[in-house]
Amino acid sequence: MNIDPATSVGPVHLTVADLDRSLAFYQQALELGPRERGGGVASLGTEERELLALHEEPGARPVHGHTGLFHYALLLPERLELARWLAHAARAGVPLTGMSDHLVSEAVYLRDPDGHGIEVYSDRPRDEWPRDGDRVRMATLPLDTDSLLGVLDGSEFEGLPARTRMGHVHLHVADIDETEAFYRDVLGFDVMARLGDQATFLSAGGYHHHVGANTWAGPGATPPPPASAALRHATVVLPDAAERDRVVGRVADAGGEPEALDGGVLVRDPSQNALLLAAGG
Repeated sequence: MNIDPATSVGPVHLTVADLDRSLAFYQQALELGPRERGGGVASLGTEERELLALHEEPGARPVHGHTGLFHYALLLPERLELARWLAHAARAGVPLTGMSDHLVSEAVYLRDPDGHGIEVYSDRPRDEWPRDGDRVRMATLPLDTDSLLGVLDGSEFEGLPARTRMGHVHLHVADIDETEAFYRDVLGFDVMARLGDQATFLSAGGYHHHVGANTWAGPGATPPPPASAALRHATVVLPDAAERDRVVGRVADAGGEPEALDGGVLVRDPSQNALLLAAGG
């Protein structure tokens, strides 16, 4: 049975080595300040929602060659807002790692001080997404920055818009077939696109992807060692407690070991990436 089409992605929780350093970065790069802070944890987001939670672990080291986060992706509600942010990043000297046209979206990439990958993007209208049968066709093409910046109207970037949300998370995994078996057959997401045995993209409700997964850290990659600046968990938001409990039951029936956690139930995919299943409402 498919997961509810209203399912979305919620806050991403990350370990960082130096909370002050991370907050300074997020303030400069995204003008994203803490909503709450205490006990070595800071919650970041907009007026409407939490987007990130940063957990300080002094001495934590960036992750290379392991499963975990490839990037999290902040979805801006309009193309104009992506253009405003890109102009801000250029003025502020924010180091970027890439800019791509994915056919379904336009995206800019960067990394935080701990090496966590970040995508800032806006979607093209859904009726313009190219399709291959039931699937969405995506690509990684050079971003036409002239076209993007050409929509600027003289207004300045004033921080992430209130309607910004976590659009998707993209994970490093050990095996694509095992990953699809969990996210498709257990959680109930649909496979929307696949890149051979290297990457898969899954979603609820026909979105291009809420979860991406790749083996670019190396097939058979293992979880990060202790004291890593790594993904703690991503959040999958189900529309209500009944739907959350139904999905949790499917995980338990498949041999998983759900764990109660403040705000929801924690489950793990076959690569040991953690997901908090939460109820919206």
